[in-house]
Amino acid sequence: MADYREAPLASRPKTLDPNEYFNLSPNHRRSEEDRAALRANLKRQYQTQLNNPHRKELIEDPALTRWVYARANPYLTFKPTFKTSLMGAMFGVVPLFVLYYVFKTDRDRKEEQIKAGTLERKFSLSS
Repeated sequence: MADYREAPLASRPKTLDPNEYFNLSPNHRRSEEDRAALRANLKRQYQTQLNNPHRKELIEDPALTRWVYARANPYLTFKPTFKTSLMGAMFGVVPLFVLYYVFKTDRDRKEEQIKAGTLERKFSLSS
C-alpha cells in the first residue's frame, strides 16, 4: 500500500487509507462486525427465499429495486462534478470542433488546388 499513487481526478478509497484501515478503535471494529453480520444474515434470508422450491410469490429485493430505478432514471441521480463536466466536454464538444477543423481545412486546401489548377481529379462525369 505504500506505493499506491492517487489518480488525479479520483480520491483515495477508504480501504486504502492507512488511518481508516489500521488505527481502528475496538468500538469501531465491533460496529463493523455487527454490520457485516447483519448483511450476512439478510443475504442468507434472501438466498433461502430465492432457492425455495415451493415458493409461489415474487421475491422483492429493495436494493435491486432501487438500483433498477436509478439505472432507468439516470438524470434524477446525476451529480455534476468537475470530472463529469470534463468528460462531457471531451466527448461532446471537442469532437465537434475537431471535425469542423478537419473538414474545413481539407475543403479550403482543395479549393486552393482547384483555383491554382493543380488538383488532379480521378473521376469526372463531364469528360
